[in-house]
Amino acid sequence: MLSFTVTRNDPESGARTAELVTPHGTVHTPAFMPVGTAGTVKGVAGWELERLAPEIVLANTYHLLLRPGVDRVERMGGLHRLMSWPGPILTDSGGYQVFSLAARRRLDDDGVTFHSHLDGSAHRLTPENVVETQSRYGVDVAMVLDECLPYPVDLGTAGESVNRSIDWAHRGLDRAQRLRQDTGGWQGGLFAIQQGSLDEGLRRRCTEELAAHDFDGFAIGGLAVGEPSDELHEAVAMATPMLPETRPRYLMGVGYPEDLVHAVACGVDLFDCVLPTRSARTGKVFTSTGEINIKNARFADDLGPLDDDCACPTCAGYSRAALRHLYVAKEVTSVVLLTVHNLTFFLSLMREAREAIMAGRYGRFRQRIEGIRNHKPRNLGSVATAR
Repeated sequence: MLSFTVTRNDPESGARTAELVTPHGTVHTPAFMPVGTAGTVKGVAGWELERLAPEIVLANTYHLLLRPGVDRVERMGGLHRLMSWPGPILTDSGGYQVFSLAARRRLDDDGVTFHSHLDGSAHRLTPENVVETQSRYGVDVAMVLDECLPYPVDLGTAGESVNRSIDWAHRGLDRAQRLRQDTGGWQGGLFAIQQGSLDEGLRRRCTEELAAHDFDGFAIGGLAVGEPSDELHEAVAMATPMLPETRPRYLMGVGYPEDLVHAVACGVDLFDCVLPTRSARTGKVFTSTGEINIKNARFADDLGPLDDDCACPTCAGYSRAALRHLYVAKEVTSVVLLTVHNLTFFLSLMREAREAIMAGRYGRFRQRIEGIRNHKPRNLGSVATAR
């Protein structure tokens, strides 16, 4: 199993810092994973990703299976070579696509068949071949195949889904253990995924069934699929303490800064979300004083940086006026520059969270972040997309 050590607990909450040792380096948590769905963090070259220095990045098994294909990734030297990224990589299993691509899939107890959104070809995912595929990518952390349900969902459907996800997790672990036993075989870790929608009893049963086995970590799945933010927060506070304290905890597909600091206070260690990169493509920018949209006319003559408190290259070299001009002119450069800034913001947020926990002042840090939140209603379902 991957080594995981809790290094500090916040005395006033469940927040903690920890170290997860992987084949490609140590991940210091809490940590945010930039999303590189198809083998690249959109708009960011490998050398720039190294400069940004995330603890770990995420890619997607399903999308890479469609293009360029597992055989080709393997011939390229694995996913690390494809991405030109030397650090740890986690891959989502494709379980989220069970939810997001419902119109293109057929689900049964043995697995799921997808029809490619690229050419219509059929692809079969099973608990076993999903783990094998991720091992051939050479990733540091693989995820089990699970069923991610929409919101809302009735209790009966949620219960059947939990049963299926538990069975798939056990089958995936059996295959992972056999792969690790092979001489020179894959040495990555395998995370299980807790499901159960918003029902406490289902999530507890799912956790107990999974925690009885030697998974390297545990994820909270099935959230950020359209539920209101207060229900999201309640669900995270309910679900996280159920997971083993001795293993990493990963909240999938979340989210906004206030969601992250809340989840950290509940004891979550890892996060991923497309928000920093997708927002850059729509002109939305995250700053230490709140969110702004660079398209707004009020920035046309603004010579200040995006954020006075940010040390990223975008803020050091470009004014708001210049960035607005580039964005309105539809220059690709603008999206790259905004992406670099947004990723810097989210990665810095987690670094500051780690420092606050270590210094025993996480409560004050959390209050500051929540104090600058954007109070406008937001559709969480638009945030959680193909990872």
